[in-house]
Amino acid sequence: MYPKRFGFFLGVFVFLLEIEKNLCVVSDFDEYIDEDFNARDSKQYWPKPGLVRFAQSVCTTQEGYLGTCLTRRQCTYIDGSQSGSCTSNGVGRCCLVQRTCGESSAYNNTYFSSANYPVTFNGDTTCSFTIEPCPNTCQARIDFLNFVLAQPDGNGNCVDDSMVVTGSGGNVPIICGDNSGQHIYVTFMNNNSITITVTTSASVDLERSYNFLVTQIACDCPTLAPAGCLQYYTALTGTVRSFNYGTQINGAVVTYDNATTVAGTRQLANTNYGICVYMQPGYCSIQWAQSADSTSFTVTNNTALVEVVSGLPADPATGFSCTTDYVVIPNPVYVNGTAVNTDRFCGNQFNTVVTSSKPFVLTTVTDASELTSGDVANRGFSLTYTQLACRNVNSLLMLTG
Repeated sequence: MYPKRFGFFLGVFVFLLEIEKNLCVVSDFDEYIDEDFNARDSKQYWPKPGLVRFAQSVCTTQEGYLGTCLTRRQCTYIDGSQSGSCTSNGVGRCCLVQRTCGESSAYNNTYFSSANYPVTFNGDTTCSFTIEPCPNTCQARIDFLNFVLAQPDGNGNCVDDSMVVTGSGGNVPIICGDNSGQHIYVTFMNNNSITITVTTSASVDLERSYNFLVTQIACDCPTLAPAGCLQYYTALTGTVRSFNYGTQINGAVVTYDNATTVAGTRQLANTNYGICVYMQPGYCSIQWAQSADSTSFTVTNNTALVEVVSGLPADPATGFSCTTDYVVIPNPVYVNGTAVNTDRFCGNQFNTVVTSSKPFVLTTVTDASELTSGDVANRGFSLTYTQLACRNVNSLLMLTG
């Protein structure tokens, strides 16, 4: 009798340990689970073992969110919400993990949102969420599914609302404004946690909301972002944007010493980070081009004046003309093969370039103020990239180069 009871308690103990150890892994795996805790009848007090095997993989909830395929008891244990079946026999439940202000999570595919999301809010708030690293996890990707905060001041500083990341090994700028659809990668340092803090101010009358998806990435995962890459794209083609990019001007103004006021910038101040693209096998170079919006490259100078006088895009600038706000693309050439002879680009137009420098990376830099640079009504950038296939090169050999 005692050996059987001991074996059952040991099994439950191991089960709970496996929850702690495995529910935060970032890749699919199989685990034996004792689901038959309710297999009791009048003749038997201890349950009969009913082991079920299925992959604890990513699933989609009935609401369209990402979850993890778990048993009912596992989902309850981690304070998740069950939303639909994820196995053919109905044992696995798609478990949705949602957290809000003052809470933390060590589980993959956790949603962190403003209180009562999707209901918007207004006023003074401070909301923090802690990401606890899973074992053997090096990074986390944070997708801004919804991100609506107040605009920066005219100089691009987030003085009213802000999102601040602490504890990450990477250079994460203070972010505010409209950033839905953007993402960042953060790096765990010595297995310490990372905290996201969102602060809003009642001085700005605005209905705000945010909803972030946190995905943890194992140290041996091929989707780890390279060092220095705050953003990381893996598709053959895509669009990258500066934080808070938008076609409309910022409502804030910049006031000069002579009391003259001009329209402020949407570009966030004090940024310096890499936007990287994974080089797909068989592709050796990458093309960067301005997006369709007329304002899709308005990084420096008087954008409002150019827009009125000659229309946008116009007046590209490169090299030594770019000292305050600019993007860097290493070793670029124009599409006709002519060397650019510089890696810096600014102004109010971006001419298409191609580079074969590896890794594929674009670096964006902004300074702290618009007061001394004559920048007016800049919106930032929206650039499309397209990876270009290798010519007369064995793609397998290219991977070792």
